[in-house]
Amino acid sequence: MSTATATRSRAAEDRSARLAVSVFPLLVLAAAVIGFLAPEATKQLIPQVNLFLGIIMFGMGLTLTWPDFALVFKRPLPILLGVVAQYAIMPLLGLGVALILELPPELAAGVILVGSAPGGTASNVVAYLSRADTALSVTMTSVSTLLAPLLTPLLTLWLAGQYMDVDAGAMAMSIVNIVLLPVLGGLVVRMLLRRAVEIVLPALPWISVLFISLVAAAVVGNSAETVLSAGFLVLLAVVLHNGLGYALGYAGAHLCGLPRPSARTVSIEVGMQNSGLAAGLAAQYLSPAAALPAAVFSIWHNLSGAVLAMVFRRSDKPMEHDEPLTEGRARD
Repeated sequence: MSTATATRSRAAEDRSARLAVSVFPLLVLAAAVIGFLAPEATKQLIPQVNLFLGIIMFGMGLTLTWPDFALVFKRPLPILLGVVAQYAIMPLLGLGVALILELPPELAAGVILVGSAPGGTASNVVAYLSRADTALSVTMTSVSTLLAPLLTPLLTLWLAGQYMDVDAGAMAMSIVNIVLLPVLGGLVVRMLLRRAVEIVLPALPWISVLFISLVAAAVVGNSAETVLSAGFLVLLAVVLHNGLGYALGYAGAHLCGLPRPSARTVSIEVGMQNSGLAAGLAAQYLSPAAALPAAVFSIWHNLSGAVLAMVFRRSDKPMEHDEPLTEGRARD
């Protein structure tokens, strides 16, 4: 593929990703409303949630390249700080929010599980829109996702085990099957069929939006009664969890001396979670009600991410050109 063709393909992919992440919250909100209004129909999708998540993660793998992981060796400190912050701040914040709001056990476990999930992949586009370090964002998302089979079950067992029984071993195997293997599979397919994959890259954000919307509809339909009784409480928990994640992520990166673009990236990566994965795991291993915080988080963190990007951009001096979106994509 020529340089000019590759540039045009990348530009088309970037436009598609930016548009997808802009309309994504509206589409997921619409899916959630459908789930609430037609619960008997949408909860029939629950058995397919793992398949949907596997498709999303395979799409993520298709957008990755080996240079994304090379950054781990070139800039290990910000990667290490970011991933540690991801798996330290959000799980503990989830527990703190659950205690402060005195959430019922199922909702408390659900909030903690959201916090224990890896970073949300829409964060790559939000990082780009925020003039953050997009390459760092892609690598942090990739590394936290690959660590999820180990860390997500352990953190959930440790922090949420007091609220509900957690089968950490079974959860870990599920994450391997629906996250690790599809991501690695997509990475290998891109390596072997690069030209073919380049053609379909602009469609990948929309495929992710479609399947995340189906997950949201299934989860909300499966917990429609909880929406009526605890909807506002769940929304309050999600807003606090997400907002404090942004703030503490930025503060921690700033205190560690990272430059402003990197601090913005850590803030975004910490605050935005793979809520689709959390919803699927909660529905399978906890309860329908425990999946509700993840469904609400999926809508909210994209809205708040767009607002955060606007705040970050307005805090900068006027710049003539934005950095390219390199490998960042909207997938969650």
